[in-house]
Amino acid sequence: MTPCGADDVRSADYRRKRKDVARKVSKDEVLLHLNRMQVKISVFHLHLSFPGVNGDSLTILQSPDYVSFQKGDWPISGEKIPDLVALTMGFSVKEDLSWPGLKAGPLFQRPRANVLVVVRGADSLALPQSVASYPLENPVPFTLDSVAETVHSLFAEDTPVVLQLAPSEERLYMLGKANAVFEELPVTLQQIRARLSQDGSVLASLPLNSLSRNAEADLLFLSEVQVLHDITALLQRHRHLAKDHSPDLYSLELSGLEELIRRYGADSQQYRDATAILASVLIKFAEDVYGLYGNSAVVEVVTVKRFEAPLTRKSRSILESKQIGNPDSPFNLAYKYNLNYAVVFNIVLWLMIALALAVIATSYVMWNMDPGYDSIIYRMTNQKIRMD
Repeated sequence: MTPCGADDVRSADYRRKRKDVARKVSKDEVLLHLNRMQVKISVFHLHLSFPGVNGDSLTILQSPDYVSFQKGDWPISGEKIPDLVALTMGFSVKEDLSWPGLKAGPLFQRPRANVLVVVRGADSLALPQSVASYPLENPVPFTLDSVAETVHSLFAEDTPVVLQLAPSEERLYMLGKANAVFEELPVTLQQIRARLSQDGSVLASLPLNSLSRNAEADLLFLSEVQVLHDITALLQRHRHLAKDHSPDLYSLELSGLEELIRRYGADSQQYRDATAILASVLIKFAEDVYGLYGNSAVVEVVTVKRFEAPLTRKSRSILESKQIGNPDSPFNLAYKYNLNYAVVFNIVLWLMIALALAVIATSYVMWNMDPGYDSIIYRMTNQKIRMD
């Protein structure tokens, strides 16, 4: 074989190898692209299934001008809802709420009432007349017990209205004037269903559409709507509640939509009709309460598809010691301070400083006092006094 023929063979082998390498590179690029698509799809599914990202929301239906909610998409954690309610009522909280949705308001103005409605079984409702709406993340179960205790401790003499009600669980907590005002409010499911068959029930005014008066899940939902109607009716009968100086607190939990989802499904016509009815009822309920309290009430609605159990991690330190109540304990344990410790400490500190400065200033003036400015009694001798 001639040298020229050998060069042709080598060039042909070189071209074949380049084709094989190019084919391998293109195959690797395709596999890499497919892997990237799979990663994106996995992240998308994770985003949809992650708790708290499924559209749960906090909606402010009514609010006075001095309780300023800023419009935006700032998420708030479910466990911070009690702190938010306390701040809107002008109370202090143990930990600062670093959330830009609520702006600091005037110091000497507080709303006369705060109404929180928790709707389970819906991540959102059509509430176009709301003041602001925020996404809710980490929707763990919460209560307003801490806020109720604060209201009761600060306004015990005024007996404010504190009402916490969950009709589906037949759970009721009343405090203060609520015992006398809402004693006629139906509490058990049997009482509420009996109320639906009486005069003035919501069945005569609501467009039921696909909802049935005989189905168990439908009656539970309609019973909760009836409770909202009865609360506003009782408040209109006792208008003097809105004129006192103590703030009132209402906490209502509605789970009728959850039962409708279990019975018919989230895509059913019954569920769609129920959400439309509940949205209109909540708007009317918020307007009535806001008007009864002289445009000085905050009405919030929390919509959550389902509550998630809080993610907690239990641990025990090897340095953990048992709490000992003996003050002479050799472990030198610190006392448990009251929440008002900082306030009392500042009052005592600055009062002592002011008294010390007053004593020093008085002593200095008396030490340098000119005897010539004394009164006539001290400057005159006894002889002169007898002559006068």
